[in-house]
Amino acid sequence: MKFNQIKETCIYFNDLGLAKSFYHIMLDLPIISEVDGKHIFFRAGTSVLLCFNPDDSRLKTSPPPHYSEGKYHFALEVAPEDYQQHKEEILNKGIQIIDTLVWENGQESFYFNDPIGNVVEIIPEGVWD
Repeated sequence: MKFNQIKETCIYFNDLGLAKSFYHIMLDLPIISEVDGKHIFFRAGTSVLLCFNPDDSRLKTSPPPHYSEGKYHFALEVAPEDYQQHKEEILNKGIQIIDTLVWENGQESFYFNDPIGNVVEIIPEGVWD
């Protein structure tokens, strides 16, 4: 099998308003679908960040039920020339950077938490090439 990409990443928020405030207002991800109390979906380039209310999604029959607990990690990729601007913008918005890594190819990425503790990474395109 040959896959093109991971199209969707799913995280869980009991408070979808909090997810909206952070991912849409703070990080500027466009909303592509929102159903009050059930889910909110954001566009991230060609991918989709799904935020489900686990109290609702655990009861679904189709698509199959899904839910989880704990801290998730995912990375948002940016153009290398925009990386520093994104880092400065995150700091200017009062979001604390919790770690920075320099990868084998010399590129840097940084990490921060969303409001419920998920670990979000900003990574420049090309790190995994």
